[in-house]
Amino acid sequence: MRKTCFSSLVFAVLACVSLITTAAPSAKPEASTPIAAQMAKTEQATKVNLNAADAETLRRDLFGIGSAKAKAIIAYRESNGPFTAVDELLEVKGIGKALLEKNRERLAIN
Repeated sequence: MRKTCFSSLVFAVLACVSLITTAAPSAKPEASTPIAAQMAKTEQATKVNLNAADAETLRRDLFGIGSAKAKAIIAYRESNGPFTAVDELLEVKGIGKALLEKNRERLAIN
């Protein structure tokens, strides 16, 4: 008797769960822009001026630049004057060609 009652109860719960999941409206994903397009917009909108950006901006807006490298960029700029070309960033200790190429489109000299 207990087994039959328990089996009936389990069956009823499973049936209800099944009905609830099929009857619930499905959430339709919003039509969104592809991630590549979003990244392109972000990259176009965010140009970092090497001669005016503070350490926080450099760290936040450039790939692979942490607080130590951002401070090194600021120190180089203070000791050698403003950057005249983006490629001059290679003179900063810790900045290599690969890192420069990752960020080239995000950098500006004004």
